[in-house]
Amino acid sequence: MSSSSDYMVDRRRLRRKLGFWRIAAIGAALLAALVAVAKFSGLDTIEKATPHIARLSIEGIITGDEDTIQLIKDIGDSKASAVLLKIDSPGGTTAGAEKLYLELRKLAEKKPVVAVVGTLAASGGYIAAIGADEIVVRGNSLIGSIGVLFQFPNFAKALDSLGVKVEEIKSTPLKAAPNGFEPTSEAAKAAINSLVIDSYDWFKNLVRERRYLDDAELATVVDGRVFTGRQGLPLKLADLIGGESDAIDWLETNKNIAKKLPVRDWKKKPSIERTGLLGLASSGVRAAGFARLASFIDQFGGQSESASLDGLLAIWQGSGAN
Repeated sequence: MSSSSDYMVDRRRLRRKLGFWRIAAIGAALLAALVAVAKFSGLDTIEKATPHIARLSIEGIITGDEDTIQLIKDIGDSKASAVLLKIDSPGGTTAGAEKLYLELRKLAEKKPVVAVVGTLAASGGYIAAIGADEIVVRGNSLIGSIGVLFQFPNFAKALDSLGVKVEEIKSTPLKAAPNGFEPTSEAAKAAINSLVIDSYDWFKNLVRERRYLDDAELATVVDGRVFTGRQGLPLKLADLIGGESDAIDWLETNKNIAKKLPVRDWKKKPSIERTGLLGLASSGVRAAGFARLASFIDQFGGQSESASLDGLLAIWQGSGAN
């Protein structure tokens, strides 16, 4: 009887322990969910409801993505007194850079914006920089690369060597040209060139207007090359050699921004899979004994979007043509 009683007591203790850990695991998952809700609903941005200098980073390839555009609009509607536009980008699509530039100009109508270039603001990255009221660069920053690029692979010779020919029926010779499966015709090259020249003219006129250049000054800087910050300063591609503190001094001196305002980062709201919270939720659910649900969460969190650059490019490639 004693042995049976001890067994029953041990069973009850084990059930209580399992129950405790299951409740703890579910609680952890719920806490992770609450933190995610706070992140996605903007409840963590209460401090941005007071005057401050907003720091907006433009990094990597520029596509004019909606998250960045919305972030710029949110800053425009916020209590931010001014904006530090931190740029480190080789550019991206010409249309994406145009979209970003136009939104930055709308923002600059509401609040003073100063661009602070780190390593690189080339092509579309430079288009973003000239959307600001002032451009601050490091002496060794790379800026410029004013030009437009259209690249496409051609596999015609490789297909010939394999004895492969891609047949097609199209409405006109220039439909879907170039296609990479046959030598590009002179007519197709001319059509593409007209696109490049049209966008290039738009880019040049933008630089002329925003940097107040005459014809001779413009001709010096629009051959596609990049310049160091030191070179760009006398060429009027930049306004000041320095960093973020110098940009803030400029805002305080020239735009009457209050001194000692805090600088606060504005970032795109993280997607669920970037927060790491799904991993925490998955672990909690698995510990609670729901392995199938945990596997589903893991699979969902592993999904990612792939981005590609299509159309005309305003991008600088240090190892290739530009």
